[in-house]
Amino acid sequence: MGSSVVTLGPGLLVALAALLVLAAVVGRLSGLGQQRPVVWATLRATAQLAAVSSVIVVVVRSLWTSAAFAALMLLVAAATSAGRVTGGPAWGRGAPRRAAVIAVPIAAGVLPVLGLVLASGSVPLRGVAVVPVAGIIIGGAMTATSLAGRRMLDELAQRHGEVEAALALGFLPRDAAMLIAQPVVATALVPALDQTRTVGLVTLPGAYVGVLLGGGSALQAGAAQLLVLVGLLAAEVIAVWVIAEQVGRGAVVRHS
Repeated sequence: MGSSVVTLGPGLLVALAALLVLAAVVGRLSGLGQQRPVVWATLRATAQLAAVSSVIVVVVRSLWTSAAFAALMLLVAAATSAGRVTGGPAWGRGAPRRAAVIAVPIAAGVLPVLGLVLASGSVPLRGVAVVPVAGIIIGGAMTATSLAGRRMLDELAQRHGEVEAALALGFLPRDAAMLIAQPVVATALVPALDQTRTVGLVTLPGAYVGVLLGGGSALQAGAAQLLVLVGLLAAEVIAVWVIAEQVGRGAVVRHS
């Protein structure tokens, strides 16, 4: 294996363009109506990765700039998840308040996990190590928060009559919401659980491949990937718990 799993050159551009066209065409023909989101997401990813690639080398030189970059990732994750959960715009009036609320479950999952792995010494306290690990954990917590919050709000809306019946029986609002919708919240953990259960058998995730490409042994790569996967599970379980409590207590509602 060379120093990279991707060969830079015209072939890469052709492959990217072909994959984008394939996804957009299928999104149109399938009736899912996702061709525009697919194209927009790809264009955003291209611009963002180009920008990040140009500054990441400078960012990781200092622990302070790395911490600031991780905080920026957390803010963007909160804004993105807030839009998904509440249905409101990620930017504009009311968006900062919604993002601040959704930042709570994401941060609640991310901070203790990062604190533990850094305090243990398993991840060196250097920007080049902190930034990628923080990005992976933040991304997982964001996804779990979005899935859990959106699914719970959907369930409460669809089963509104059952919630009202529980309230009529004397349940407190939080308890009524949890009684009806809490069982579906755990589905937000399915992707992380499946990834952990099948690692090495179905996929070799990025942390594993990254360590190998960096010259580490297979044992080091396996240890790094296990640390990431268990950290993701811990962060996502916490994030899902907190967002469920927020929805149950009425702190997170659909944008009107």
